[in-house]
Amino acid sequence: MDVEITLRVDGADHRLTVDTRTTLLDALRERLGNTSPKKGCDHGQCGACTILLDGRRALSCLALAVAHQGADVVTAAGLVNGAGGDGLHPLQRSFIAHDAFQCGYCTPGQICSAVGMLREAAEGWPSAVAKDPNAADVVLDDEEIAERMSGNLCRCAAYANIVPAIADVAHRDEGARR
Repeated sequence: MDVEITLRVDGADHRLTVDTRTTLLDALRERLGNTSPKKGCDHGQCGACTILLDGRRALSCLALAVAHQGADVVTAAGLVNGAGGDGLHPLQRSFIAHDAFQCGYCTPGQICSAVGMLREAAEGWPSAVAKDPNAADVVLDDEEIAERMSGNLCRCAAYANIVPAIADVAHRDEGARR
């Protein structure tokens, strides 16, 4: 059965008709031509399809499009910030500066996940490796970042550069909050 829905993707409203079984990933890629989220495993295990859904990171391959009528979807392509003059989000700039990608396939999902993860940490969400899960401030050391990003796989094994790229932005943000 087909249903008409509206999605706000990267700041623009899109009205489309989708089968009720269509995933958000397929709606984005096949119906809207937004190839930023990647189809990796299609089972929610690799994180290549990670987007920000109403401000929270989500695996778009596991989300049905009809369940997110009116949702605000942000992909890596929609993360813009004119602060650096190049239109890139600070995490995008940091991934480039730290050479945090090889083939680049997982990069959009990694970046969206990192944006969501930094928000979660700023809000005090605990993790499995938190030194003090009850602490108001989360300390984003390498172990903490790696744990919080563990749902995003990189087949090229660029983790040695991904974690420092995220840490660089996290520590700048921490300094700004103090």
